[in-house]
Amino acid sequence: MTEQREPGQSIAIAAVPNLRDLGGWPTRDGGNVRWGLLYRSAELNQLAGADLAAFAALGVRAVYDLRTATERSAQPDRLPPGTEHVVLDVLEGSADAAPAQLLPVMTDPQAAERLLGGGRAGLLFAGAYREIVSLPSARAGYRRLFSDLIREEHRPALFHCTAGKDRTGWAAAMLLTLLGVPDELVMREYLLTNAQLLPAEQRVLDHFRALGGDPELLRPLVAVAPEYLAAALAEMRQQFGTIEGYFSAGLEIDAGAQKALRDVFVESV
Repeated sequence: MTEQREPGQSIAIAAVPNLRDLGGWPTRDGGNVRWGLLYRSAELNQLAGADLAAFAALGVRAVYDLRTATERSAQPDRLPPGTEHVVLDVLEGSADAAPAQLLPVMTDPQAAERLLGGGRAGLLFAGAYREIVSLPSARAGYRRLFSDLIREEHRPALFHCTAGKDRTGWAAAMLLTLLGVPDELVMREYLLTNAQLLPAEQRVLDHFRALGGDPELLRPLVAVAPEYLAAALAEMRQQFGTIEGYFSAGLEIDAGAQKALRDVFVESV
């Protein structure tokens, strides 16, 4: 049955938008990323009742929370009993932390105009993606995430930020790239957020319109764009040359640990 599943298919838990398994993507050497070991999503603050039970059925042992302290305080995760919750604030060292500016801007049209209007959104988010590559806090957070994923006691695992698109999107993209998934498929997986998150955010956009704001100003906060991921990849290559160089020099995950990640997450077909 696993062969019939479509990579990137949304997992239908209403309280968790942008939830999907990272399994199923083919690698250049003829393998496939294993199903059921790693998930990505938006924040988990709304889990309750049947949705909490459905999430528990995924068997997630560890949740890696990439959000800032402010985000976690405003919308704390709600998890099944016994789930490990690991805080990895990848933007802790950022002066702007643009991907974390979601909650206040979404209800303040004037603030949205100041922050995002006049083409500033694209520049802001491209810069934020470059920071996600280079910030010491980001490198430390992703080092912990990928080091943990080698160890069976942390799997299956899930990682998330607020919308599950920027900090989460980079984590997914860099791991899939390391595993040998072709660049065009890595980008396809990244862009799935636009189909899987936007419907859940329509209520927010409608409310913003009712407040007198232009919903297009919020699009960078609820969607992703190829140029954002491209900015992070360009920064990675400028600083570290290759994905292997990024993992070894940037994240201090050596060649042996990189091989261990591939052994865990890639199966032959």
